[in-house]
Amino acid sequence: MSMFTSVYGIMSSSATVPLLEDDALEFGDEDVETSAKKGALTHPYVTFFHLAFRCSALFGYLFYRVFSSSFITSFVLIVLLLSMDFWTVKNITGRLMVGLRWWNYVDDEGKSHWVFESRKGQKQSRINERESAIFWTALILTPVAWALLFITALFSFNIQWLLLVMIALILNSSNLYGYIKCKIGTNQSVSSVTKNFFRTQVLQNAVSIVSRQATSSFENPPTNTV
Repeated sequence: MSMFTSVYGIMSSSATVPLLEDDALEFGDEDVETSAKKGALTHPYVTFFHLAFRCSALFGYLFYRVFSSSFITSFVLIVLLLSMDFWTVKNITGRLMVGLRWWNYVDDEGKSHWVFESRKGQKQSRINERESAIFWTALILTPVAWALLFITALFSFNIQWLLLVMIALILNSSNLYGYIKCKIGTNQSVSSVTKNFFRTQVLQNAVSIVSRQATSSFENPPTNTV
């Protein structure tokens, strides 16, 4: 029985993580074979299901009238798709496609602990860049899409679907937040990383503008001819 010991970070008052027994390989030690064809997906079926459930939930919400006239039936089916997507992304696709995992456990004292893990070193280099791009694109764009649908439902007074959109937002945003924490680590907050990113972009743009203006002035000096 192997043990999960590669803990990336813990958000709790305690810094001790109990060893969890599991029949699976230790996190990060999975035998990831490199694809023979350059640019091909390492986990094509995993990638398919990473997109299938979330796209199906969005498609079902937008075109539910084509398949069923019953609100209850459509509501239940879409919630099931959202739940399957949440479980699949949290437990399977994130671990295999980008080498990240987040989870929660309750210790003997009843305290809840959040753990964010990431592969390191050579294990991280095994990640397929194409799969990683697909993973993050779908993970980011789906909550944005549901946020737009939330605004639409809110302003159109479509109250009966508002609850469903809120469930979709919560589930998708939870996975997004968890994997961002895995990626950046627990020592930094998501908001601070976002602020640093924008500060860097603004600084780079400002330096670029000043450099272009200086270069233009040097190449085309003003002429004071009468």
